[in-house]
Amino acid sequence: MTAHAPQAPTDWSIQEIARLAGTTSRTLRHYDAIGLLAPSRVGHNGYRYYDGPALVRLQRILLLRDLGVGLPAVAEILERDGGASPAAQARALRTHLDALRAEQQRLARQIASVEHTITTMEGGGRLMADEMFDGFDHTKHEAEVTERWGADAYRTGDTWWRGLSAQDKAAYQERTRQLGADWTAAAQSGIAPDGDEAQVLARRHVEWLSSIPGTPGHGGAPVKEYVVGLGEMYVADERFAASYGGVEGATFVRDALVVYAGRNL
Repeated sequence: MTAHAPQAPTDWSIQEIARLAGTTSRTLRHYDAIGLLAPSRVGHNGYRYYDGPALVRLQRILLLRDLGVGLPAVAEILERDGGASPAAQARALRTHLDALRAEQQRLARQIASVEHTITTMEGGGRLMADEMFDGFDHTKHEAEVTERWGADAYRTGDTWWRGLSAQDKAAYQERTRQLGADWTAAAQSGIAPDGDEAQVLARRHVEWLSSIPGTPGHGGAPVKEYVVGLGEMYVADERFAASYGGVEGATFVRDALVVYAGRNL
């Protein structure tokens, strides 16, 4: 008698998925309650089960959440792709994969930098700023900068960055982080993008942009098309949108920048 290998399950219980995905049954039930992820079937005992397509959807939800995208924006993205074919959904996942690989490379550089710092300190060596901050800088966006504004713009900005002192780099990073946090808070507060509070943020944003050598209009008023184009890029690219709380926050930033550019640039 020939032995047969056990068949793989076609769906999994909510407890199994919660364990495998590193989340909780409560979170999965919440996703169902807000229309984000429904179980593929509910057993006669009330247990929830999830099939392959549901798992793909959950994987995308978790990836987007890891990128800092809020639940309303996650729902918007998934709704937009809801009728997509498996091939189209695979392409969407490839976009996530590219972002994850870029982040993996950046983290690998940071790990190497920190390891080098520890080795130098333990050995009584001299710390070198240019070796300590590899992986912490803006070069992860090299391709976008080069494509949109040319290699000279990227080289100018990169040279400026590498010429900063460790203290100045830290100050710039904190300024960038705080600006993103303030935008996220403003978007979540429900204020209008053309209101005074949002426009103050837009002015800060434009001043921040004009402080970076290599950008159009550096040292003065940035070019209107440049500011508006950046706003569109924040919305279109999830990596940028994550800095503003996700697509919803990035949309708020874009709308505020469009208003500011129209009034002032």
